[in-house]
Amino acid sequence: MRRGLWIALGIVGVLVLAILMVFASYVSARNQMVANDQGVKAAWSEVDVQLQRRADLIPNLVETVKGFTKEESTVFGDIANARAGMLNAQGPQAKIEANGRLDSALGRLLLLTENYPQLRSSDQFMRLQDELAGTENRIGVARKRYNDALQNYNTFVLQFPNNIWAGIAGYKVNNAFFTASPAAQTVPNVKF
Repeated sequence: MRRGLWIALGIVGVLVLAILMVFASYVSARNQMVANDQGVKAAWSEVDVQLQRRADLIPNLVETVKGFTKEESTVFGDIANARAGMLNAQGPQAKIEANGRLDSALGRLLLLTENYPQLRSSDQFMRLQDELAGTENRIGVARKRYNDALQNYNTFVLQFPNNIWAGIAGYKVNNAFFTASPAAQTVPNVKF
């Protein structure tokens, strides 16, 4: 009888230990998913701050260019619409798409400088263009950090057994990556 009792207690002990190990695995994975998710949100916040900084610079740049180029109102309207779209966009995916439209509009603005040599020699324009270039670099770094954080999060959520725990905890893969705009994939046409 005593032997049967010890066997039963051993089985119960093994089951309790197995349940505790599964629970510990879930808690550990859930904590890591929370940390990764917060890392993605923090990285997105940095992107958002840099996009806002660029959006704040654009009106000054546009006004400077307007002083030299009175007849280019279509470009200015496109920039204003793209900027408004970016400022009104909600969530990473919408802001990424709006940012692509703003990139395209800004590209057309910067092409105007080729037609107006006196604009290129303006100190105010050059300062604003340098500031915008610095902001673009910051945006590039922030985008990379965001994409890296998102990749780490997605990798963790997709790995076994984390994918099981992610399903239970409600964490899903997030595919709101920054990618190159279609315009960036076009080879520039250089004429001499």
